[in-house]
Amino acid sequence: MAGFSSFSIFFQVFINGIFLGCMYGVAATGLSLIFGSMQIIFIAQGAVMILAAYCIYWMVTLISVDPFFGFILILPIFLGFGWAIYKGLFQRVAKAGENPSLLLSFGLMVLFEHLMSLIWTPNTRSVTTSYSTSAFGLWNINISITRLIVSTVALIATGFVYLFLKKTMLGKAVRGVSEDMRTAALLGISPSWISSVTFAIGIALAGVAGVATCITYAFDPYFGFLFSLKALIAVAFGGLGSVGGALLGGIVLGVLESLSSYMISAGWADAVAYAAFLLILVLRPEGLLGRRSTERA
Repeated sequence: MAGFSSFSIFFQVFINGIFLGCMYGVAATGLSLIFGSMQIIFIAQGAVMILAAYCIYWMVTLISVDPFFGFILILPIFLGFGWAIYKGLFQRVAKAGENPSLLLSFGLMVLFEHLMSLIWTPNTRSVTTSYSTSAFGLWNINISITRLIVSTVALIATGFVYLFLKKTMLGKAVRGVSEDMRTAALLGISPSWISSVTFAIGIALAGVAGVATCITYAFDPYFGFLFSLKALIAVAFGGLGSVGGALLGGIVLGVLESLSSYMISAGWADAVAYAAFLLILVLRPEGLLGRRSTERA
């Protein structure tokens, strides 16, 4: 295989890309949900992820709790956090259109970054455990236990969101509001209530992605903006408003970065990802799983 000395090396790079893509995918799922509900790009998603990462770092440092318990703790905390953000801030500007909401999300990103810098300092932090470097072999492929658990949690979280949207009445109401807010309101569905629920779930997913980030990477208060960009690219790959598409887009992005890092260099990974992002916008702006405007019609 061109560029690889053996198939085992190719599959090693490919598996690493899938693990990375699952983390992108869960962050992109939250971003896609918020966009579907409020029609804005919540660019503070990455900053929320790093805030969750610092919360886990604090928990591990102060009380020596295994960081994987953070997945259980972060979900209810960040569900409430997302609800409070929407009710306290975004609900007030929702009627003013997209631009004020977008500016508000940018302001939140800057605020979170500076608060984290003041509380935890700009120094790089990391969360390590006794099994952080543990791995097991499978057909000449080394699989990191930490990344495997993180990817499994990301897939489970995305799967629960998918089932919530498809199988529950509240989830169907969320889909209805995202498709046509005015018609949903005529049917007795409160767009404000649905938006608050969707926003809370989106922030909770960002929290899950933040726990995955702190277990996998070293981070600092300004590391989140990069993840906001990667989540946006993943959403564009999969299609805005599609949960499965966001996960697929994240995996495609992770595999693309992993392959380009190995075949070219690590410095080219971001350039290749952004080039693919522009190519998708030009050739298929609705994303891989999105429907074309003629199909929707």
